[in-house]
This record gives sequence, structure tokens and C-alpha cells, in this order.
Amino acid sequence: MSTPTVTPPRTETGASHSDAPAGHRPGGGTGRIGGGLFDPRQLLTSFPDAVRKLDPRVMAKSPVMFVVEIGSVLTTVLAVLNPGDWFGWAIAAWLWLTTLFANLAEAVAEGRGKAQAATLRRTRTDTVARRITGPDEERIAGTELRVGDLVVCEAGDVVPGDGDVVDGVASVDESAITGESAPVIRESGGDRSAVTGGTKVLSDRIVVRITAEPGATFIDRMISLVEGAARQRTPNEIALNILLASLTVVFLLAVVTLQPFATYAGAPQSMVVLVALLVCLIPTTIGALLSAIGIAGMDRLVQRNVLAVSGRAVEAAGDVSTLLLDKTGTITLGNRQAVEFLPVRGVAENELADAAQLSSLADETPEGRSVVVLAKERYGLRERHQGELTHAEWVAFTAQTRMSGVDTTDGHKVRKGATGSVAAWVHERGGSVCEDVRTLTDRISAAGGTPLLVAEENRGTARVLGVIHLKDVVKEGMRERFEELRRMGIRTVMITGDNPLTAKAIADEAGVDDFLAEATPEDKMALIRREQADGTLVAMTGDGTNDAPALAQADVGVAMNTGTSAAKEAGNMVDLDSDPTKLIEIVGIGKQLLITRGALTTFSIANDVAKYFAIIPAMFAVAHPGLDKLNIMDLHSPQSAILAAVIFNALVIVALVPLALRGVRYRPMSADRMLRRNLGLYGLGGLIAPFLGIKAIDLLLSLIPGNG
Repeated sequence: MSTPTVTPPRTETGASHSDAPAGHRPGGGTGRIGGGLFDPRQLLTSFPDAVRKLDPRVMAKSPVMFVVEIGSVLTTVLAVLNPGDWFGWAIAAWLWLTTLFANLAEAVAEGRGKAQAATLRRTRTDTVARRITGPDEERIAGTELRVGDLVVCEAGDVVPGDGDVVDGVASVDESAITGESAPVIRESGGDRSAVTGGTKVLSDRIVVRITAEPGATFIDRMISLVEGAARQRTPNEIALNILLASLTVVFLLAVVTLQPFATYAGAPQSMVVLVALLVCLIPTTIGALLSAIGIAGMDRLVQRNVLAVSGRAVEAAGDVSTLLLDKTGTITLGNRQAVEFLPVRGVAENELADAAQLSSLADETPEGRSVVVLAKERYGLRERHQGELTHAEWVAFTAQTRMSGVDTTDGHKVRKGATGSVAAWVHERGGSVCEDVRTLTDRISAAGGTPLLVAEENRGTARVLGVIHLKDVVKEGMRERFEELRRMGIRTVMITGDNPLTAKAIADEAGVDDFLAEATPEDKMALIRREQADGTLVAMTGDGTNDAPALAQADVGVAMNTGTSAAKEAGNMVDLDSDPTKLIEIVGIGKQLLITRGALTTFSIANDVAKYFAIIPAMFAVAHPGLDKLNIMDLHSPQSAILAAVIFNALVIVALVPLALRGVRYRPMSADRMLRRNLGLYGLGGLIAPFLGIKAIDLLLSLIPGNG
């Protein structure tokens, strides 16, 4: 039977392990998404950017809105040539407003990112670095540091650049980055060695090896990404843009060829009417909101203190089919606790408890501390200290030996640790492990616990005294969350270094679909590749250098901010709060992005269908009275019908901006049920809304004198 390694779980001192509240921003700022369009300050800030986006070179990136801008210019020219035509001026004005509203939606979304970037810029300071040069130190500007330089940071110093701690341990204030006020521990070795430029050392002394050039630091990357400057369009977004461009070309050809037929039918149309028809036919609504939806998706992640290196990662999160989750700290609370002492036959419980406590005094891990506390509270043994046994040789716990204990001056030796390590220690001294031990360890493992053996050597005789039961506590509500993921069609896999019996018990209690026991970095890579070979997208979390290959291989790799630089470079997302359970929330945000884009595309196309019934009868009813039967809305006049459709086309963009920024609410359900729901809500809603909106606008226009 393989045995788990008894190592302290990787937890973050002082870091928050709860989900960041909605609206939480790096640097401690807060904000709300949705409804921000109607914030006067946000509008004033974004309006100049919206005007600047009228540059044709910028508009050309969105074929749909570029066509609308060309139509705006053309109708404006025609209105200038015929200044007495109020209808031409009205159409031109509303087409320009349509273009401006589309730009304003994108500008508002980008403005949120710029506000976050401004907060981050305030964390950057021109620090002076103490670079180590041989036996001496030299003070240089932080901007002169290069990759590989060693710098010294002491209490009160600001870390001059991104790097890894190579010597020492210190308490670091990272509130400027994470918004979390509690300090965290950074130390050399292990998975808590990474430090970020701009954070402040609160105590002790550390030596940091610089890992990023000036201008390419973590904060610089964050600023670029939240501003949207580095946001690349995702494959789905590009595909949708191609579809929208294709529809635009089709409708453009349809409108161009309509004029000869209209002339032949005796109902020639003015250029203003043809442009209005084209703008109402092409999918302007989704074309105007598409970019804002993508920017808002990344913004929602940033609000939860997650930095997405690319929009592809956010979108991939929405398509994830398999989640790989570490057991410790994600599914369980992280610190295994001693819950009972189980002696073998012939050994009293008090004797086992006394030996367990004594052998744990040199074990500073949370598990070791829990053994001391259990012996004190349940068996009345006072808590002893190493100083009480003079001249004793203490054996500290290490990951290599997986044991702790003490050797007293009278030849009495006590050990506590992993079953394999303690059993080997007993065998080396001529002792044997009785059958009781195997029975007890199997029982504990089957129950999801971790067995630790306690043994002693006294007067040349070595024996096992009993077993300590360490229990992993599954976080409250995890079973419900995994059930929710199952309804989303996502398979969950627990990754653990525990033996298969222990892993199975925890997996059953937590409700995960599968587990990988005694996992090595190679095992994680092999699992990810098997899943991807079956056509599924895989997401996982990690924080150590040994997690870097798997993070790079996964479609969504979420690296912990507390982890090593290698892990953060390998992943395509970084969780600033270092909360492994946030991966579940990230998947929800990704799905929300995809659903929002799909829902608004459905609404936009359905919207265009309804507008046909306003414009087409208005264009030909005079020449062909029989077409008036299609005027099911009983619109006032041909001109008011066309103008009402154009006005509605512009205003619906404004109405949908808050939804595009906030996102369509996601509820876990099957894909079929979700499709039916969105077709009913946004498809049917997209058909009905124009009838109501255009009719209402037409009634208002009919009240204007001269609109006949």
C-alpha cells in the first residue's frame, strides 16, 4: 500500500480564501457593472473617446458599423444638397447617433478598464534598488534592473521589480495589487517565493532574483490588459465578425439591386430611403455591442481579482468540459487535523497519546500542532515544550524523512510520521509491524483519513504503538457546487497525492466525478492530454514550478499569485487572491460571456426581421396599395414608418448596453434547455420589441406638425 506524504499543505498566510465580492478591483477600488452607461461622469469621460472612434480607420475594424458610418456620411451630403428635406436631415442625424451610440458602448467598457489601470499606475513608484555586486551592494534606479539581478529588500523597502525570493523570509504587503489588507509571507524555496514589483516589505530581510525586465512586469501587463490595449479578438468573436460582415454584404447587394426593380415597378426610391433600409436590415445591434461584450467579460474577471492574459482564456473557460482541482485547499480546508489515537493491542490510549505528543513537538506543520492539541484536550496531557527535555536530540519533520521525533539521553526514541517511513524505521531496528497496524491504517484510509504511525525504540526493542487519524475536512457546500457543475455539463476531477483509498473516500464525500491519486506532474500532463484528445477543453489551477507544464498544457490554466514565477508565466490567468476554488467562478464568467454574445446576436437578427414589416410596406404601398396589408402596425405614413425604424434601431443599442456590460445572468442547466430559453426570451423578444417600439415612436412622430 502506498502512503501519502505528510507535508504541510500549501496555504497562504494572511491571504483571503473567500471569493472576492462583486465589484472588487485591484488596488482595493470598487465599482459596479451594468447601469454604468447612465453615470454622467462615465458618459462625460467616455464621450470624447466615442467621437475619436469615428475615425474611418477605427470603424473599419467593425464592417457593420463602418457601413453605417458610410451611410451617415452619404445621407448628410444628400441633406446638405437638399436643405429643405427635413426627412433627409432626420435620417442623417439618427444614423450618426447610431454610430456614436455603438462607439459609446465600447468606450464605456474601455473606460472601466482605464479607471482600473489608473489605480494600478498609482502603485508604480520610481524605487531605488539595492543590487548585490559581489560582496557589496550598489544603489541604482529600479528601471535599470535586468533579469537575473539580485536585490536586497528589508523592512520598509518597496520591491523594485518582479522576482523570486532566493534567500530569507519576510512579511509583504500586497494590498496595492490584490486589495487584500492582510500581509502575506514570502520565502525562498517552495511555492510562495514570487514577489511583485510595487509591493512593500513589512518585516525581515529577503534577497530577490529579478525575473522581468522594466516595462514587462506583472503590473505593466495588468495595466495593458485592463485597458484593453492587449485584448485580441477570440476565435469565436472573429467567426461572428465574419458572419456579420457576410450578412452585411448580402443585404448591401440586395439593396443595390432593389432600385432597378423599384423603378421598373413604378416606385423608385430615394437614396436616403435605401440607406435607411440597409442600416435597418444589417445586424447593427450586435455589431455595435460585440466589442463591448468582450471587454466587459475581461472586466468581470478583473473585478474578481483574476487577470486573464488573453480574451481566448475567458472564452475557453466558457467551453470547459473538464475541471482539474487540487484536493488540499480547494475541496478540503487544507489543514488535516488529528481526530483520534488508535493504539494496537497491548498499548493503552494514554501511552499512545503521550508518545504522539512527544514526537510531535519538533513538527511545526499544522498536522503536528493538531496532534499536540488533541493529546492535551482529550487526554489531559499538558502541552510540553522542547526545552523541558535537556540534552535530548530532536528530530524535526522534513519532506524527505516524513517523520519527526525525539531521542532522549536514556536511549528512548520516539517517532511519528507517514506509515511507510515509520514502518521502515522500525524494520531497520529489528522490529516488526503487527497486523493491527495494517487493519487500522486501511480503516482510516477507507474513511478518507490519513494514517500516521507512532513508534518507539526502548532498550533495543522497536515497535509500533498505534495510529493517529488525520482527517481532511471537506469545505461546506462543495457537494452542491459540484452538482451545479454537473448540471452545466462539466466533469470534475480531484487531483491529490494521497493514496487511492483516501482519495476515493474524499471524492465520494465531496461529490466529484473522478479523482487522480498519488499524482505526479507527469500524471497531470498525461490526464490533460487524454482529455484533450477526446475533444474536451480542460481547466486547472496550480501554484508550483512543478505545475507549470500542466498549466501550459491546459486550455485554461489559472496560476495562483502566491505561486512561483514559472507557474504565473505558464498559466493564461492569474488569481490575485490565490483562491483555488475561484476556478469554478471563472468557468461561470466564461459561460456568461458566451451566453451574452449568443443572446444578443439572436435578439439582433430577430430584431431585423421585424423591421422589414415597417420599412418594406412603407416603400411600396403608394405604388402598390395591396402591400398595405403588410402594414400590420398601422403606421402613420411612409416617412414616419421609415424614420421610426431608424430611431428604434439607434435607441435599442442604448437600451442593451447595460445588459452587454453586465452580462446575461447564467443559470446552470443543460445546453438544450438553455437554447430553448434563450430562443424564447431573446428570439421571441427580438421579434416583438420592434413592433412595440416602432409603433410607439410612430405615434410620437405623428404628433409633429407637417409629418404627413
